[in-house]
Amino acid sequence: MKRIYLIREKDSLHGGAEVYLSRLKTQFKKQNIEYKSIYSIFPRFLPSWLRLILFNLQLWIYKGDKFYFSLERIICPDVYRAGDGVHKAFLKIQNKSKLNPLHKLLLFLEKKCLHNSKIIIANSKMVKEDIIQSYGIDPNKITVIYNGFNPLEGLSYENSISKLEKEFNINSNQSIILYVGSGYKRKGVHELLQILSQLSDKNFVAFIIGKEKKYKDYQKLIKAFSLEGKVKILGVRNDVTDFYVVADIFILPSRYEPFGNVVLEAMSYGNVVFTTKRTGASELLKEEFIMDGPNDNSIIKKIDNYLINPNLMIEEKQKNISIAMQYSVERNQLKTLEVIKLSQND
Repeated sequence: MKRIYLIREKDSLHGGAEVYLSRLKTQFKKQNIEYKSIYSIFPRFLPSWLRLILFNLQLWIYKGDKFYFSLERIICPDVYRAGDGVHKAFLKIQNKSKLNPLHKLLLFLEKKCLHNSKIIIANSKMVKEDIIQSYGIDPNKITVIYNGFNPLEGLSYENSISKLEKEFNINSNQSIILYVGSGYKRKGVHELLQILSQLSDKNFVAFIIGKEKKYKDYQKLIKAFSLEGKVKILGVRNDVTDFYVVADIFILPSRYEPFGNVVLEAMSYGNVVFTTKRTGASELLKEEFIMDGPNDNSIIKKIDNYLINPNLMIEEKQKNISIAMQYSVERNQLKTLEVIKLSQND
């Protein structure tokens, strides 16, 4: 098997793609597969659009007969993993400045990348369909491999709830609703607050976790929706697993999410999960838990039904754990390796 060159622009310890690469490297080591990572050699102070151009030039000059497994939109990949979704589809949903050269460049690179790849890995059927509809790519060229997740072992509800009860003055009689995700606008935190404000059962506390520049705006919305004391915005937390362990219901009303690792994570730890059909991981859920969009108010009665029926809640939690167990990190890695080997044999 040829040496595999793993392509990512930024050498970072944070982010879904970086975690994915780290896990893939571990699998390569187990199987004695030779690999090397290639990152951009250009300084961060340059504009992002210029760095992308220079990075592609770097890769093109260095390419030769090297096998590129890319997590970036580049002009010369062998296998491209479309973990960031389809930018063309994203722009239809999210309003971005048309004057920003970055978006025009990303669309150009995306088109070249998808057409020049031997095989494309999509992390959801939604992303596969977006690729086909946006660029006319042959469906046979696209393989869907869902993300994987392995929950931490040795955790207990008792330890986690005890810790959070002390910090947040909550009690075990309250239902716990959870949201995890950075970038609150795209991932529907405004809509989440609207939903929470309309629940009939008020015996809950909701935690919002994730990075956001405009925290104060959302704090004002909590007040506007009369949710003071019910909703707590926590920002970035290192102990997010404790929240998954104690949560009853997880809600992600996202506008566009190629997969959404947080959905699989919440399922793994036994949450009842609701998300939108524009979240790739919704493909793991039954239809009743999939919202048409962030403003789908039919979710309100469904959440209320689980809040007032503990036995129904417990049943659904167990079902989600069983589903999530089918999507391990190892399963994702092995399927990814199958695709790499297939493309190297072509």
